[in-house]
Amino acid sequence: MQRFRGVLDGTVHLDGNALLVGSNSVGKSTVCEALDLVLGPERMFRRPVIDEYDFYAAHYHDAEGAAVDVRIGVVLTELSPQALRRFRSHLRRWSAQDRDFVTTAEVTAAEPTLATVAAVESTASADQTAAPEPALAAPDGGEWCLPLLFVGRFNAAEDDFEGATFFAHPVPVVDDLSGEAAVLGDGLRSFTRDDKRLCGFLYLRPNRTGSRALSFQRGSLLDTIVRLEAESGGQLWEQALRDVREVAIAGDDSAFAKVRSEVRARVERFLSLAGDQGAIDIRVSELTREHLREVLRLFLATQPGAHGVPFNRLSTGSLNLLVFALLTYIAELKGDNSVIFAMEEPEIALPPHAQRRLVDFVVKRMGQVIITSHSPYVIEKFDPDRIVVLSRDNAGALTSTQVVLPSDFKIKKYRDNRRQFAEAVLARAVLVAEGATELAVLLAVADVLDSGHGIVDYLHPDLAGVSIFDAGNDVSVPVFAPVFADMGKPVFGIHDTPDKPLEPALVAKTARFTKYTEIPYKGIELLLVTETPIAVQRRFAASAPARADYPTSIPALPASATDENVRAYVRLLLQARKGSNGGYAGLLIAECADASELPPTLRDFMLEVDAQLRAATAQPDAENV
Repeated sequence: MQRFRGVLDGTVHLDGNALLVGSNSVGKSTVCEALDLVLGPERMFRRPVIDEYDFYAAHYHDAEGAAVDVRIGVVLTELSPQALRRFRSHLRRWSAQDRDFVTTAEVTAAEPTLATVAAVESTASADQTAAPEPALAAPDGGEWCLPLLFVGRFNAAEDDFEGATFFAHPVPVVDDLSGEAAVLGDGLRSFTRDDKRLCGFLYLRPNRTGSRALSFQRGSLLDTIVRLEAESGGQLWEQALRDVREVAIAGDDSAFAKVRSEVRARVERFLSLAGDQGAIDIRVSELTREHLREVLRLFLATQPGAHGVPFNRLSTGSLNLLVFALLTYIAELKGDNSVIFAMEEPEIALPPHAQRRLVDFVVKRMGQVIITSHSPYVIEKFDPDRIVVLSRDNAGALTSTQVVLPSDFKIKKYRDNRRQFAEAVLARAVLVAEGATELAVLLAVADVLDSGHGIVDYLHPDLAGVSIFDAGNDVSVPVFAPVFADMGKPVFGIHDTPDKPLEPALVAKTARFTKYTEIPYKGIELLLVTETPIAVQRRFAASAPARADYPTSIPALPASATDENVRAYVRLLLQARKGSNGGYAGLLIAECADASELPPTLRDFMLEVDAQLRAATAQPDAENV
């Protein structure tokens, strides 16, 4: 992509099914919209095709006042035999390993590389008519691919924006001696609406999940189905218009008949009408395709009851199931593995169980699935190598990276922690803790720091975008450092002193932490009773026996108990209700009135995490320094 919305320049690799993740406004929707501009059969019906804010920084002129282009290049691979035949004169060879076009002695050096697909120059070499037609079977050195290019610009002569999709290969020789402004596409051959339909791209925006998806407007699911059925069953819209034309609203037996005749009698005083009876009539539609698309409604009668109502009057849950049903219909019409399906944030309108079911279906039945989501229920359905993390700097450079687990990281560990991984992928940063007790304690410390008591300037992990990850034990904490660091995330680690020193391989992994702390205690309970002020522990000891989950085997603490008695009692309670079994450690921290009463080791660690994240946010982008 070049100069499209918030992206000045960027490349995204989508090798098969892909889950796009990243922070808000990083460019996930921009990628989907870019694909729709290149591949969407109905996208060109929008007027204007693009507008001012589709240009980077809304600049559609350069400093000299010349028009600049939005350029979006797409390379399609794994083409069907039908596509190979249809597009044979526009194919190139592609190396999946190098992620670029193959350049051999059989390929002229003047052909553009992937890096320049979105910047095709009019001075390129080969004449379009001179390009040899490739054989249907790919030769050695790569598979056949189809490079495409969308170009959009401001047309000063028309005072409007224009845009179209073209075959990016071969590049024709353009005579630029006339001095006239280059035409859109610089002589490239158009990639037509019928060409796009063969590619089978289907884009479901968030606002189409539900009401719009079930309308008959262009690009909706029902419109896609009607078009696919028309390919084999004839022109459905023409037949529909004929049927609607035959509907008599003001027939002789209708109460409208008198209205029609009275209106005609008065109109004829001033306007000469045709002589037949239908000179004035009442129709249910304007009898155009576009108006019919607007007024047609799908009616459904759901149990309990038998009365049909327009689909948009159904419950949200029913609408979501209808969307899912129509997707199955489209998959059957197009044939399995033949649709490129893009969908944004299914969690907006679908409950968790429906999200999981939708992802399972589209991954199984569609040729390629591209989904954006902030839902862990969606993310956990994708293996790491199918997760594409997008990032964009302040200079508008967009990059994509796939989640790659270290070679010594067992896939079982990922699958056992799939839900946690899903949340971590969405996070800005990850804090890896030893276990459930530590996780609860760190969140409780953050709550106290965020309370405002003690005048501490602190941003809670929930607001800072920090995911706290439960590693399960102390020796597993370092294991996750390279996993999250390779995702480009700040990663923090904390655990207690292990029973035996960490092995050298684990020690090496700790270097990948942004901040790493090994607390000088063998157990979080020992840290808490040692560093938490005794007054806090006494308040906790007084309130604990009133809890419904209090361990009855432990007698309540007498009022005359010494400080050592209090510490021993509190430690016994914390060990009896560890982790998810009641979580008394978090309750102890909740008794702290302000930051001064927090255990210093944990307080200082959480403050340092906050400080490092703030520093990273405040640091100017390297390209802008």
